[in-house]
Amino acid sequence: SGPVSLPAPPQGTWTWGPDGHGAILLVNCDRDDPKAETPDNRDTAVRSYADLKDMSQMVLRTRGPRTIFAGHRLLLHVDFSDADKVGVFYGGNSVALEEYKHVLGGSKLAYAVKPSRHQEESVFYVEGLAFPDVGFSGLVTFHVTLLESPEKVPAAEGVGVTRYGGQRSPNTACPPRKGLLETPIFTDVVVFRVAPWIMTPNTAAPLEVFVCSVGDNEDFVAAVGAVAEKAKCPVTVCPLLENRNDRWIQDEVEFGYVQAPHKTFPVVFDSPRDRGLKDFPIKSILGPDFGYVARQAPEGASSLDSFGNLEVSPPVTVQGKEYPLGRILIGSSFPRFGGRRMAKAVKDFLVAQQVQAPVELFSDWLHVGHVDEFLSFVPAPDRKGFRLLLASPNACYQLLKEKQEEGFGEAAMFEGLEAVPKPTINEILANESLRKFNNYVQSCISWNRDILKRALGLAEPDILDIPQLFRGDVAAGAEAFFPDVVNMLVLGRHLGIPKPFGPLVGGQCCLEERVRALLEPLGLTCTFIDDYFSYHVLSGDVHCGTNVRRKPFAFKWWHAVP
Repeated sequence: SGPVSLPAPPQGTWTWGPDGHGAILLVNCDRDDPKAETPDNRDTAVRSYADLKDMSQMVLRTRGPRTIFAGHRLLLHVDFSDADKVGVFYGGNSVALEEYKHVLGGSKLAYAVKPSRHQEESVFYVEGLAFPDVGFSGLVTFHVTLLESPEKVPAAEGVGVTRYGGQRSPNTACPPRKGLLETPIFTDVVVFRVAPWIMTPNTAAPLEVFVCSVGDNEDFVAAVGAVAEKAKCPVTVCPLLENRNDRWIQDEVEFGYVQAPHKTFPVVFDSPRDRGLKDFPIKSILGPDFGYVARQAPEGASSLDSFGNLEVSPPVTVQGKEYPLGRILIGSSFPRFGGRRMAKAVKDFLVAQQVQAPVELFSDWLHVGHVDEFLSFVPAPDRKGFRLLLASPNACYQLLKEKQEEGFGEAAMFEGLEAVPKPTINEILANESLRKFNNYVQSCISWNRDILKRALGLAEPDILDIPQLFRGDVAAGAEAFFPDVVNMLVLGRHLGIPKPFGPLVGGQCCLEERVRALLEPLGLTCTFIDDYFSYHVLSGDVHCGTNVRRKPFAFKWWHAVP
């Protein structure tokens, strides 16, 4: 038998999956014209050919006798509920930019297509204006309708029938009256889905590292630069003038991307946190082929709205269900009632993107309350391609007990740090209230361990317990007792890890030694960065003070089945 030609998939539907079909729109949220004040999805102009390239083409083919237009109109139209989600531009036969007019979207619900004597195709350019969100699935439908006008239709040969708005009248002599409806005689639809905003996990290749310069952190900026150089990754330093003394760049933004078959570009998600770095994303990141999206917290932002509290896992399969783009992780306040939680607008936005179904973890037990304070992911050559790192008081006590039994009980923490108390291993192990508090912390982290195992389909060998102690009390929340080791910068196989200043055993920090012993077998290189006075004492560490734009997934999101 000869080759089988499959019928073209219906353009009036949209389906997910490797065998799915349907057109895709990008939210045109970059700023191709540096002189423009706002992203391109907030204007109704085509400012450059680059602007057109962010749009999807919609081709209307009209084949048939031109004379049909004498008595008919061809209307391209969009539903009222979709009109604020899209913009459509049309340039006729012209290639000149100034000829491109905004013809549909916003207050414009319909456009009468003028037939061209020369072409059977009209090419429209469509831009998305809004990401999927509550009340917007991401699907937008365009209709094209051929209307027959009562004024113009000559009586059909030999049949005394003229159509008036669908009323058949046998009397051809009756002149058409004004205000009569046109009759739709043909209609076609095309459905687009607006591409979701997609996050990238630690295991994705780094493309650009961001860090803030705030005057007292030159050594930290240099150390981050050195790790980035090893990973062959460029560094962008946000200067004091732009960060206004706000060093917590992880908390202000999250880097992701949008993708259509014809185009991919990065998009920065701006958190409602809005401290010193508030203007940095709009002023310095938004630009040509670098988009911007934000959500506000009208109820007032809490610390849990900072994006140290927004992470994403590497790809996982959970009981047969695939998450080829991983799952978003956010911290919340259950199993308590009435604690802090992420702003509804932010969480709703994340859920609505559909392709990285969020998992809520319990982070409100921490003083700051971010998931990056107790977990991280690092690449691994085996198993699922990664390890989940969890901060572990139990592992830390076990290590200190070992060292005490080896006769190093008098070794002290924080050697070399001025004006910092230096408790010995013996003193730490004898501190009952510290031990009791860390038992509570361990129970909070264990609760999350169970959620993560279930939600990500992990087994014990996929998890590494990283020694860490916390201090504080249940009411005020926990903070890291020494720099928080899991709060690390992951750049390929190069890790920038907060230097823990653990007890020196044989001239070596026993915490660093244990962390190396856990991570180096995975082919990872550990660089310990001193952030004690520049970040740690201010309640954050290396991850909180850095951010990374990463390479998009090779996997196409439309092949997923959410």
